Amino acid sequence: MGNFTEYLKTKSFRTNIIAAICTFIGLLLIAFFSLRYYTKHGEGLNVPSLKGLKIEDAISKLEGLGLRYEIDSVYVMDQPPGIVTDQDPDPETFVKDNRTIYLTINTNNAPNVRFPDVETKSLREAKSIIESYGLKLGDTTYKPDVAKDVVLEALFGGQPIRPGESLPKGSRISFVLGDGRGSEEVELPNLIGFALDEAKFALKGGMLTIGTITYEGTITDTANAVIVSQFPLPTDSVAKVRIGTPINLTLSNKKP
Repeated sequence: MGNFTEYLKTKSFRTNIIAAICTFIGLLLIAFFSLRYYTKHGEGLNVPSLKGLKIEDAISKLEGLGLRYEIDSVYVMDQPPGIVTDQDPDPETFVKDNRTIYLTINTNNAPNVRFPDVETKSLREAKSIIESYGLKLGDTTYKPDVAKDVVLEALFGGQPIRPGESLPKGSRISFVLGDGRGSEEVELPNLIGFALDEAKFALKGGMLTIGTITYEGTITDTANAVIVSQFPLPTDSVAKVRIGTPINLTLSNKKP
């Protein structure tokens, strides 16, 4: 033990310990600077903001900065096609040279969806359902029915659409709703001698609808034609009809 203590006091020991410490520090410095060189520490750039740009402009910007890119697509309603809708990494993220930037663009073609069952649903419920399918609410019209604000029929492009039918995402769906007054009755007007436009106005004001229109003889100008008969016709036994009842009309150039 005494010899070891004496050795610790020698110049040889001090020289060896200093050499070992210097070697350790040297190895740390070599590892540190090697890692900096390998990772290009401090060298890189901030990712530019690409959202809202046309894909051609976004690509040009990335290539000018020496960045790679990959493109995916989605369909976003109410946005023009070919526009960058998302990017990864986010704008202003610091990245190394040659990093891959992932872009999402809006595609041209809307995917199809299956139309859901909305009949007998309330307007609020039906609107929520179609929006969850990526569809939009179009016009709403009413027809006589005891159920108020309940979907009686769904229309796409003016034609009835049934559950399960396929249509493009983003399409506008119109609803025919019940007005809650299906059992009410109104006075049946006498339209004999009326022009067609006058009859339409009178029926609309009376909450009735036009049924079939037939023509008697050759009609060259409907503006000059008048109604010569209607069904149903007001009589002592038929003075009132239900709201929304269709009235069939016959037009002629010969006044009654």
